[in-house]
Amino acid sequence: MGLMLRRDFLRAAFTALAAPAAARAQSEAPAGAPRLADLRVSNGSAPYAGDGRLLTTITPRRGGKAVVSFELDRPAVVLMEAVRTDTIRVGRPSGATIWRTQRKLPAGRHQLVWTPGSDVQPRTYVLRLTVSDPRTGARRVYGNHGPRGRVTGPVVRLQGVGVALTRPSYAPGQPTDLVVACDARKLRIQVFHYGGAADPGERDLATNGIAVTPAVAVDWSGHANGPARLRLFRAGGWASGLYFARVGASDGRVGYAPFIVRPTRLGTRRVAAVLATNTWQAYNFEDADGDGWGDSWYVSEDHRSVDLRRPYLDFGVPFRFRDWDLAFIAWLNRTGKTADFLSDDDLEAVGSGDALRRAYDLVVFPGHEEYVTTKAYDVVRRYRDLGGNLMFLAANNFFWRVRRDGPLIVKEKLWRQVGKPEAGLVGVQYVGSDQGQRQGPFVVADASAVPWLFAGTGLGDGATFGRYGIEIDARAPSSPSGTTVVARIPDLMGAGRSAEMTYYETAAGARVLAAGVINFVASMTDPRVERLVENAWNELSARKSARADARA
Repeated sequence: MGLMLRRDFLRAAFTALAAPAAARAQSEAPAGAPRLADLRVSNGSAPYAGDGRLLTTITPRRGGKAVVSFELDRPAVVLMEAVRTDTIRVGRPSGATIWRTQRKLPAGRHQLVWTPGSDVQPRTYVLRLTVSDPRTGARRVYGNHGPRGRVTGPVVRLQGVGVALTRPSYAPGQPTDLVVACDARKLRIQVFHYGGAADPGERDLATNGIAVTPAVAVDWSGHANGPARLRLFRAGGWASGLYFARVGASDGRVGYAPFIVRPTRLGTRRVAAVLATNTWQAYNFEDADGDGWGDSWYVSEDHRSVDLRRPYLDFGVPFRFRDWDLAFIAWLNRTGKTADFLSDDDLEAVGSGDALRRAYDLVVFPGHEEYVTTKAYDVVRRYRDLGGNLMFLAANNFFWRVRRDGPLIVKEKLWRQVGKPEAGLVGVQYVGSDQGQRQGPFVVADASAVPWLFAGTGLGDGATFGRYGIEIDARAPSSPSGTTVVARIPDLMGAGRSAEMTYYETAAGARVLAAGVINFVASMTDPRVERLVENAWNELSARKSARADARA
């Protein structure tokens, strides 16, 4: 997510559920407003790990309910709302209230109960209580706290099946551990490969993956009150690719954890596809600390790090995963293409750009490769300098510099702020975002500059295709000499703020294509776009000459 979008995001978020200072102002004044004392929340039975006075964990499918109790100092009207904070986006002035109840109560001890339906998604919700004087209208609000502030109202964690892996990728034969959070007595665990539609075997309908292990039944009754680690399997002789661990509970709840099996050695195939695992976690709004807000810098600038070991929300599928990563992998499967799959950790672990160049003729970044360590940046730049080819099929790539701190990635500075603007590598860089409010078609600008790219597409200068936006890139003064705009969406984000698809070559023989829009891969069911990507794949993955290889 770009800098401008993040500012808008935070502005909306803090308007919606106010920063801690605003919450204190509402809680401490006016003097004539009713007060709540000894505010508590519980699930009415055994607490889950981490639960406390203002945090409880419940399971809707098992009849769970959140019981909020308090002492009211005078008669009042009490409104209680369940607020899903992580849905706040640009253009939405408040968090999503998914349930509410209002009662006129006398002074004394009271309880209010929220019994969410089984269709309410697992995550944390803030229970916001507005206490009003029925005569004067003076009111006080509890639960209007911001992220990473002092929790001022009840928070309810709706439990599904939280599944986390200890790392984003594994080598064949490497043991893998799951950390599972679920209060079910029995679990069934199975691993699926996101493979081609023609592959035989049991298929998972949610991920369209093919089973590579039998389902294993696990007695989980000893872990009903807290998460626990489970040694599940070894990544066997599986092909490099994207896999899912599926964990199902006996009551129908299910959770997934995506992971990558990297190749036994670099260069098993001559093309590498790097999946943006750092970005997956940056967009993960899982609330591990129980304050009702997701633990991400997209929620609060107070967060400078994200934990790569967290389970993903939305049943274990990363944000926009199906639109971007899975659309690209589905295309590989559909066309019979193969690649070595790497995570951001694997790219970080490559010894040097020289090693990467010896292994691969083409490195593809199909998704939103926004968060990159210094080591990974230097490896990819050296790879390019040695004549390695690159394809960037999204936008806003190599935007932030991050560093690893154990299991965390810590956000530092924009690459352009440290003298390494991303356009110098990618060819374009982030210029704007509006959450997709304005989208438009690419207009072919210079098909003759790269005739092989548009061959067989039926697209020539002035022709249009697709509909794109959300986040866009364009050239900058740091773009390599000779960077050519092959297609453009004119003035998409305002006058002079166009999206640009670009191509450039270097004296060392490197060829770099950048899509310039974040949702490009999502359009690959369009035959013209599919042919364009196929042309680029075939051209950039071809080994140009023995002399070029020797130079690497």
